[in-house]
Amino acid sequence: MKTVLSIAGTDPTGGAGIQADLKTIEAHGLFGMSVITVVIAQNTTGVFGMQPVPASLVEQQIDCVFDDIRPDAVKLGMLYNAENIRMTAKRLRAHHTHNIVLDPVMMSSSGHDLLRPDAAKTLIEEIFPLCTLITPNLAEASALSGSYISTKSQMEQAAKKIALQTGGSVLIKGGHLSDCADDLLYAENQIHWLPATRIHNPNTHGTGCTLSSAIACGLAQGISLVESVKRAKRYLTACIQYGLDLGHGSGPLQHKVNWE
Repeated sequence: MKTVLSIAGTDPTGGAGIQADLKTIEAHGLFGMSVITVVIAQNTTGVFGMQPVPASLVEQQIDCVFDDIRPDAVKLGMLYNAENIRMTAKRLRAHHTHNIVLDPVMMSSSGHDLLRPDAAKTLIEEIFPLCTLITPNLAEASALSGSYISTKSQMEQAAKKIALQTGGSVLIKGGHLSDCADDLLYAENQIHWLPATRIHNPNTHGTGCTLSSAIACGLAQGISLVESVKRAKRYLTACIQYGLDLGHGSGPLQHKVNWE
């Protein structure tokens, strides 16, 4: 059985973070493992508190996984502070890790900072060069590229800028475009547009976590990056279309769906 490790924060209501990652991995028939970086008090209505896990404990968690059940791919989510970012990068390099997918979690949909302002530079310098793919949404891509993004042409320009920082590939998610929900994959100096019809469902909590984990599953199975992204996008679409309606805010997805 192929294995995927998620290194991320928690969501006690199960819609995002580690919990959504493990549900996604299981839905793909792979074995999921987790390293917790931040314990978060959140639900569908917002983020109410958080406590980062000490970097030394993050290190121990990562080593425990790699020393026993080596992951075929790694999904990175919320790392939050510079200490945990540096430690995560250090251990991933030490274990010669491949197939790393980063969801650069910077801000919650409710507007709560999920990456300390002084940690963004560390994330770019330490984590980006290790990644096979990073998956920013429009707001995150704007922050990383230093350019406001509202059109597809601006997405292309931003993807090229971000790729220069990573040495890897970039998937800019277009879910917040005004006229469509097309995603842009920039890989090996080629642009791949992934068209999508907007689904009118307000319950989209954890979509970024779900998509990045699904991509990591494809890479773990030896599927090409382009096909892994396309397959993950089909899976996410099915999760949203299911129409699960839980909670008082932007509710979670149904991760156990028929999609292939």
